[in-house]
Amino acid sequence: MRSQYCGLVDETLMGQEVTLCGWVNKRRDHGGVIFVDLRDREGLVQVVFDPDTPDVFETAEHIRNEWVLQVTGIVRERPEGTANPDLHSGQVEVLGKALTVLNAAETPPFQLDDENLNEEIRLRYRYVDLRRPVMQQRIRTRAKLTGFMRRFLEEQGFLDIETPMLTKATPEGARDYLVPSRTHPGSFFALPQSPQIFKQLLMMSGMDRYYQIVRCFRDEDLRADRQPEFTQLDIETSFQNEDEIMGMTEDLVRGMFSEVIGVELDAEFPRMSYAEAMQRYGSDKPDLRIALELIDIGDLLADVEFKVFSGPANDPAGRVAALRVPGGGSLSRKDIDVYTEYVGRYGAKGLAYVKVNALDEGVAGLQSPILKFLPDEVALEIMQRCGAADGDIVFFGADKAKVVNEALGALRLKIGEDLGLVEDAWKPLWVVDFPMFEWDERDNRWQALHHPFTAPAVDDPKALHDKPGEVLSRAYDMVINGSEVGGGSIRIHKPEMQREVFKLLGISDEEAESKFGFLVRALSYGCPPHGGLAFGLDRLVMLMTGASSIRDVMAFPKTQTAHCPLTDAPSEVSARQLSELNIRIKKPVAE
Repeated sequence: MRSQYCGLVDETLMGQEVTLCGWVNKRRDHGGVIFVDLRDREGLVQVVFDPDTPDVFETAEHIRNEWVLQVTGIVRERPEGTANPDLHSGQVEVLGKALTVLNAAETPPFQLDDENLNEEIRLRYRYVDLRRPVMQQRIRTRAKLTGFMRRFLEEQGFLDIETPMLTKATPEGARDYLVPSRTHPGSFFALPQSPQIFKQLLMMSGMDRYYQIVRCFRDEDLRADRQPEFTQLDIETSFQNEDEIMGMTEDLVRGMFSEVIGVELDAEFPRMSYAEAMQRYGSDKPDLRIALELIDIGDLLADVEFKVFSGPANDPAGRVAALRVPGGGSLSRKDIDVYTEYVGRYGAKGLAYVKVNALDEGVAGLQSPILKFLPDEVALEIMQRCGAADGDIVFFGADKAKVVNEALGALRLKIGEDLGLVEDAWKPLWVVDFPMFEWDERDNRWQALHHPFTAPAVDDPKALHDKPGEVLSRAYDMVINGSEVGGGSIRIHKPEMQREVFKLLGISDEEAESKFGFLVRALSYGCPPHGGLAFGLDRLVMLMTGASSIRDVMAFPKTQTAHCPLTDAPSEVSARQLSELNIRIKKPVAE
């Protein structure tokens, strides 16, 4: 039906006849000559209809935006002064000789060039929203990304192997999406949160190198970078250690950025321990484009009478830290109140600060409500440790270490954005040496910081049992510009170590056998050392295209309430279907 894509028509086709198909992006009637911008996925081309072909011209008079057309015409140079350098086809136009209306269209629910669209409307009419050039570009970038991933991994000897979508519910991680079984009444499948166990079983099967671009499902609270269903590049390999896996996936990401968006990343990604990341940035996914850092000052405040500071300073689980903001002395009281409210969302009870007006005047050159609670020498020593200078502001956090890290870590990012302190660059790094476990005070038990199949940095199960809070894991996360784009680890490959981890996590022998008995048995039949990594594909595309939400890089996403406005899913099902599944609906009691 066509000889060319609209957006690829250019000077090389000068004088040739072409047949094009696409949508009317815009129609303009200029006193007897009709101009139509015809659009397809490759871009626009200007088509001209004149009265010399009366039948064609009459049809062109009736067409409207988003009608679907087939046009045959001659490629010619645009008149002098009318070229459009922003278009690939901007030097030429097509003189229409034949025109077929393939389909008319109602007035679109929104203008495709409107940049302030309501997201609910966009998702309800997603098929129209996806026609917008920015959305076309993002989806094309996504396709290029997955194509590069496949080529790279297959050249490295990886096999594309599918794993089940209907599997078994697990006790760890986010909530599962459950699927009732008709043939096993009262039993349920779970949609996979990841192919973790199956890819490990593939290593035990001798497949050696596996990959899959796979859909995963998590029934959890949603944010801009989360969806109930998402896509990840899943990788697993045998007989490689963490350095080899990290080196290979670095090469993958470097090549991907270079080929897909023309960005050259560092020749070698820096590595930072989890402890250092938390100490310096309050986050295990630090954005290195922002130079601001957290500075420990607890030792300077341990003996002051002001309990707000001395309490956490003397608490083994507490932390007192400062965040110096160069030039931040210009912040108004109203600005500081906004930041105080902001850190409150992360559990902070307040936000102390000191403005540095004239450091050479000593304490008299400082401005803060908290100075009356601090000895002069302590206040000045804090300023010295922070490297404060005139015109700066220093913020303070004092609480449990978790609260201080989360509050000041978030404040660091927000101030960096607000004050234009974010470097225009790409800053990748690896975060390594994670703790194996973290203590959950609510449930009063250990939790795996990554997942329960991550290998500890010790080989002896007894060493893990004796000091679970001190053992590091063999895990690694790739972070780019403050976003965790991938994470992985070396896996446990011996059954006795896996049993010990289950015990430390409070998983009873009965539950371990019920949930993971098949895995532990598989480990006892000659499991090779293995490890892997998974990249969040949606998050990578979001980062590389500059989108603000992963919903903008997925063809058909859900809203933040896990609802699809396009299909109105989820929806009720018939009583007959429920009966076949032996399910009865118990609706919530209305208020």
